[in-house]
Amino acid sequence: MAHIIVLGNEKGGSGKSTTAMHLIIGLLREGLSVASLDLDARQGTLTRYFQNRTAFRAMTGAQIPIPEHAALLPTEAEKFDEVVEGLWRRHQVLVIDCPGADTPLSRKAHVIADTLVTPLNDSFIDFDVIGHVDPETLAVIRPSTYAEMVWEQRKRRAMGRLPPLDWIVMRNRLAHVDARNKQLVAQALEALAGRVGFRIAPGFSERVIFRELFLKGLTLLDLRDEGVNAQVSMSHVAARQEVRALLASLNLPILPTVSTDEITKA
Repeated sequence: MAHIIVLGNEKGGSGKSTTAMHLIIGLLREGLSVASLDLDARQGTLTRYFQNRTAFRAMTGAQIPIPEHAALLPTEAEKFDEVVEGLWRRHQVLVIDCPGADTPLSRKAHVIADTLVTPLNDSFIDFDVIGHVDPETLAVIRPSTYAEMVWEQRKRRAMGRLPPLDWIVMRNRLAHVDARNKQLVAQALEALAGRVGFRIAPGFSERVIFRELFLKGLTLLDLRDEGVNAQVSMSHVAARQEVRALLASLNLPILPTVSTDEITKA
C-alpha cells in the first residue's frame, strides 16, 4: 500500500505545488510507482503542471515520467475516500497537494498522511501560520492555527491506531544572502520544532527557474533528458542539489537503497 506524503500549509504562495511536483518526479525517477492528487482543482496548479508536462511530452517526444494523477474540487469531499483508496492500492507512493486554506478535504488528507511536508517561506509573515512570536524578544509564544490543526489530526491518527505522523517543515525561497532575518527565522523554527514536533528540512532557494519550468511542466530533474534540449547552468546544478537534499531528508522507508548522489541522475 502507498506511503502517503501530504503537502500542507494554510497560507497560499508557499510553494506547495512546486515542491510536490519535484518530489513526485524525483520518486518516479527512483523507480517507484507514484500517484498524485490535487485537492485544489479549482486553482489546479499541480494539475496544470501535469497538463503542461503531457503536452510537452507529446510535442517533443521526450520520455519524461508522468504519474497517475487525480484532482478534486472543494465541493467533492464525499469522493475523497474512494479516490484515495484507489490510488493508495495501485501505487507505492501517493503525493497529495492541499489548498492554502483550512478545508474539509485538507483535514482529511492530514489525517491519513504518513509524511507531512510544510513549505514555509523564509519570513515571519509566513512563520505566523505555525507559531506566534514576541515582537520584542522574538521568542516563540505559542503554536498558531496551522500547528494546532496538525495536532488535532495527530490525535485522530492516534485514536485510529495509525503510525505517528512525520512532520517536516522545509524553509522555502531562501535568500542567497545570509541576512539577519534569515538567522532569526532559523532560530524561531528550532525553538518551535521541539515544542510542536516537526523536523526541519533544507528547502529551495529563490530561483526564477522554478517558475519558468511550469509552462512546460518540467522540473529541474528533467533538464538533461533527451528531447528536453535545455541549457544547464551552474545555478540549475545547485538547484538540483537542493531537490536531492529534500528527497534524502524524507527518510522514506520505501526508497531503494541508493546513495544520495544517484537520486534523480539523468
